Amino acid sequence: MRTKYIFVTGGVLSSLGKGLAAASLGALLEARGLTVTMQKLDPYINVDPGTMNPFQHGEVFVTDDGAETDLDLGHYERYTHAKLGQEHNYTSGRIYHSVISKERRGDYLGGTVQVIPHVTDEIKQAVLSLEGQADIAIVEIGGTIGDIEGLPFIEAIRQLRGNLGKENSLYIHCTYVPYIKAAGELKTKPTQHSVKELRAIGIQPDILICRTEMSLSSGIKSKIALFCDVTEERVITARDVDCIYEVPLRFHDEGLDECVVESLNMWTRAPVLKEWEDLIARIRDPEYRVRIAMVGKYVNLRESYKSLNEALFHGGVANRAEVDIDFINSEDVRGEDLAQRLSGVDGILVPGGFGSRGVPGKLEAIAYARKHNVPFFGICLGMQLAVIEFARNVAGLPMADSTEFADSTPDPVIFLMKEWYDYRTGQVETRDLDSDMGGTMRLGAYPCTLQPDTKAIQAYGIEDISERHRHRYEFNNSYRETLEKAGLKLSGLSPNGELVEIVEIPEHPWFLGCQFHPEFKSRPLDPHPLFVAFVQAALQKKLGAS
Repeated sequence: MRTKYIFVTGGVLSSLGKGLAAASLGALLEARGLTVTMQKLDPYINVDPGTMNPFQHGEVFVTDDGAETDLDLGHYERYTHAKLGQEHNYTSGRIYHSVISKERRGDYLGGTVQVIPHVTDEIKQAVLSLEGQADIAIVEIGGTIGDIEGLPFIEAIRQLRGNLGKENSLYIHCTYVPYIKAAGELKTKPTQHSVKELRAIGIQPDILICRTEMSLSSGIKSKIALFCDVTEERVITARDVDCIYEVPLRFHDEGLDECVVESLNMWTRAPVLKEWEDLIARIRDPEYRVRIAMVGKYVNLRESYKSLNEALFHGGVANRAEVDIDFINSEDVRGEDLAQRLSGVDGILVPGGFGSRGVPGKLEAIAYARKHNVPFFGICLGMQLAVIEFARNVAGLPMADSTEFADSTPDPVIFLMKEWYDYRTGQVETRDLDSDMGGTMRLGAYPCTLQPDTKAIQAYGIEDISERHRHRYEFNNSYRETLEKAGLKLSGLSPNGELVEIVEIPEHPWFLGCQFHPEFKSRPLDPHPLFVAFVQAALQKKLGAS
């Protein structure tokens, strides 16, 4: 099978939605019966986003193989069936690291190492590693045309047209067509300049996706087509939508998928979009509304919890409910103010995170949920804090803590496990505080066995599951007996029983914490069962109260 490649670039400004555009195109091509894989090339120098502050870059999306990747890979997996991993996200840092390592080994035989051909060849090799994975590979280049750090990536995809041939490669450029209110006009000049910049590098875009607040008239499309040297039908309107899951349908209305398969000389069936149409119908006509409090420290930047927000949305759609998220900063809202904010919510969620900032506020929120029978969902750090709160206030261990926050705690119910069996490598792994930050992490998919008669197995409906992890600290097995006697149920364990993955309070209407990140596997067309169950519990609380 010969893979055909689509390269997606962006111009004018950032945050145009290149990732959503690429993912939506992937969904349309799958609806035509094609298989799709996807890749993100990021120009920043970090080797990966794993150690970047969420305020800088948004969430870190984790794949089954443990890759810490750009959040756009979350869009790709939510919209398509592509299975993504390490080879689907490359940064400048990773590319340059590989080139320098080769130079140190002498792979270049003493030659002068240059951006062209050595760096661009490394990028091309990364792209071509997708060969044979699917009918079509969609490759998104991060950043904006004109960014200095992105030039090697643009040059590499320019060269790839010569390697692949015109029928096996396609350039899609995302631009912005602003509406100037004072003039009452849409302005095409930013798009013209962006395409001019791209053409100066040697790339003539085949299709333009124009982000805009208003529909582009035939006259505007004709003008863009004339100045940018594309046909009018290949100027695609990407108008703002109320729900991001409408984008595939709107792109289809604009004829994007037809333009793509025609350009790549591919014969496909007509797209089958009923699932997406039914999804949008359910989204537009919810029967209920629930309010969920998300208590965290990154709430001022919603991209920090992108997958989490989407998973809650998916859980709402499955219950025909609109989910209103009340973002509460656990650093700023405490005590009576926090209790007042929580008094009107139908559910409380405490997400993952690292470090001690905001922890006291999160513990207060967990205590409120436990005492007032409010459905509670703790994820990763949220689960660890639920264990700490229970140990302190129910199990009689008032000084219980995590060694992440308090090295000298007499009751480290959460700690850094020095040795553990890694199901992904089949080996016993060791870690300590002197390891590299990434080296102390448990990353990627791990198996979990659910215990009978628990909320967890009711939600999943199966005994054996696999979920993605991103954390350092674990439940301390020395405290199992004490906490279980006090009423904490360990409802999910690793197959060998060594690692605690899910905890519950059976007497509570719905109180569950999981060590993993279920949000990474939730899809609009296949919502994650824990989010479905959590929203259902919140809805039952709301309806019961009314």
